[in-house]
Amino acid sequence: MRIGLVVPNAEHVVPSDAKVMYPDVEFVPHGTGVGSLTPEGYDQAADKIIPAADNLAKQGVDAISLFGTSLTFYRGPQFNEDIQAEVRKRTGLKVSSMSTAIIEGLKAVGAKKVAVTTAYTKVVNDKLQELLEFHGIEVQGLESFGITQFGGSDGKGASNKSAQDIIDLASLSFEKSTKVDALLISCGGLRTLNVQKPLEDKHGLPVVSSTPAALWDAVRLGGHSGKVKGYGQLFEQS
Repeated sequence: MRIGLVVPNAEHVVPSDAKVMYPDVEFVPHGTGVGSLTPEGYDQAADKIIPAADNLAKQGVDAISLFGTSLTFYRGPQFNEDIQAEVRKRTGLKVSSMSTAIIEGLKAVGAKKVAVTTAYTKVVNDKLQELLEFHGIEVQGLESFGITQFGGSDGKGASNKSAQDIIDLASLSFEKSTKVDALLISCGGLRTLNVQKPLEDKHGLPVVSSTPAALWDAVRLGGHSGKVKGYGQLFEQS
């Protein structure tokens, strides 16, 4: 199975979680070059999504996932639907996105009300809430790191947040929420693979986060069950 990934990095790099979770799957990346976690930074990459997907299709991948949660929702939920539809039309392949993956993950664990943790600033958080509400998911609480820097080379990007940083902020979001069904962590730059299970054990609720959910969703496009042990309810129930 070969899964194409349109990634937000300028470099053509497969997320490190991919081989940890699904070592039997071949992932083929194509970068788009997000400049920052702002609308202006996303604009630098958005028009490169379709050419990147075209390139992956020419390489003979079996399906395509459009990575970058905020990149695929920052123009609103309809943009997320439209960009996937256009890639399907052009390539004839099964297509999903990281935004769609978090929605599908929340649906899979039966979540209607969520406590949200993000890397973003308010302008991006507002668009995430719009996406969730578009799909019938209610945001009960939201806490964010307020990051605009894409990447982590200067020590300020989302990838520089530690597992404990993420657990602490997600726990704060949970504590400020009432009657939630799940915790959502949004931003592919946050390293969340190893925080999902500790958060589930701590709060007794399923956790859905961007990159692991997107990889789960992507391999399912190619016929994989998505099941993998040790990383939380979403992956163990698949």
